[in-house]
Amino acid sequence: MSVNNITFILHKPQLSENIGACARGMKNFNFQKLSIIDPKPIFPNDKILATSVGAKNLINKSKVFDHLEPALKNIDYVIATSARFRNKNIKHIQLEDLKKIDFTKKVAFLFGSEASGLSNNEVSYANYTLQIPTNPEFKSLNLSHSLIIIAQYVSSIVKLKTSSYKKSKKVIAASKKEIHSMTNLCIQNLDEINFFKPKEKKPIMLENLRNIFYRMELSAKETRILASVFASLGKKR
Repeated sequence: MSVNNITFILHKPQLSENIGACARGMKNFNFQKLSIIDPKPIFPNDKILATSVGAKNLINKSKVFDHLEPALKNIDYVIATSARFRNKNIKHIQLEDLKKIDFTKKVAFLFGSEASGLSNNEVSYANYTLQIPTNPEFKSLNLSHSLIIIAQYVSSIVKLKTSSYKKSKKVIAASKKEIHSMTNLCIQNLDEINFFKPKEKKPIMLENLRNIFYRMELSAKETRILASVFASLGKKR
């Protein structure tokens, strides 16, 4: 179990101060991997670097992406943070449930923008949604505060080296990259038979498909089998 397996992803952050504060909070608990999706401010900038204080190295080596999916390419599990309960078929967890996560795998914590959080489309890429217990009448947390709370809690878990999973060493979990490829192959075949209709419902149908595949905790072998099935179905036409 290693902090190097853990990535913090900021999706469309709006304020330079929050980006810098998030990097500083990460370094407080010895986390090194920061990914940023389509930041609103110019990245990096002087305000980000100034707010990060002693964590400028995290800013300088952080990865910036235009879209979310490429940032998840090598991630095994995605945990999306949300103050809202989602009426979706997704596992909702609390902080204490993080003790059950297998941190020997590559895990990413996904944080939404300050103004609107994460959309259902972005949450559809996650294996779990995580809610931080707060005052029910005032749930909103600052972005950097949310990250620091989670970073501290995960740091304590990593130090204790606890893991509740005891799977066979022969079973290799599918990577996000493998699941992306399989899902995109399925979507491509469905597009070719004009499955997504009416067209205005296609976005929600894609969300539902990702919700199914990303929550199944497929093994690499199972993912290859499904990919072969989808490829064969495409050839049959």
